[in-house]
Amino acid sequence: MKAVLLTSLLGLLLLHCNPATSSAQMVPAADQIAGAVQAAPEDLRDGARVIGFDANGAYTDLRVGENELVCLADDPSRDGFNVACYHASIEPFMAMGRELRAQGMDNQTVRTRRYAAADSGELPMPETPAALYVLTGDSFDAATGTVENRFLRYVIYTPYATAESTGLATSPAGPLQPWLMYPGTAGAHVMITPARD
Repeated sequence: MKAVLLTSLLGLLLLHCNPATSSAQMVPAADQIAGAVQAAPEDLRDGARVIGFDANGAYTDLRVGENELVCLADDPSRDGFNVACYHASIEPFMAMGRELRAQGMDNQTVRTRRYAAADSGELPMPETPAALYVLTGDSFDAATGTVENRFLRYVIYTPYATAESTGLATSPAGPLQPWLMYPGTAGAHVMITPARD
């Protein structure tokens, strides 16, 4: 009886630990790249650097870039589809965020740490406005290159910008109306959000 119980427990443990049965399946690099660049303008997709996930779920470079755009692949451990592409000048800011979140920090702590590092000069920030494209959806079909229920929004990072320096509102007032989020901080950025279909 003990042997049967131990064998059953061992089998369950192996089943649980087997990557092939985990909820976050390894997505082939080509599919991660195809999905990640969906957020980018079409004329920048082929040359974008792509950061995705390895078999252990850790960030890894999937493709070296030939232009100034960096794209992040969808995290297979999360529901839905969420990718982003941004100008390389924002990469130090984004990389620090990824590192801090990997340490288990919440969004507020990540924001506080990044702002402090930028304010001290330790974290380089863009000196001119820099674009970020965020694409979400229900799923991505790599075979057809389509995102189900795609929703693309636009962000322009403008560190330390204020309502006074830009003439922008600091809260949303309707679809496609630009507004400034986190004004006066290292993370200040212009949000441009279309209406959802």
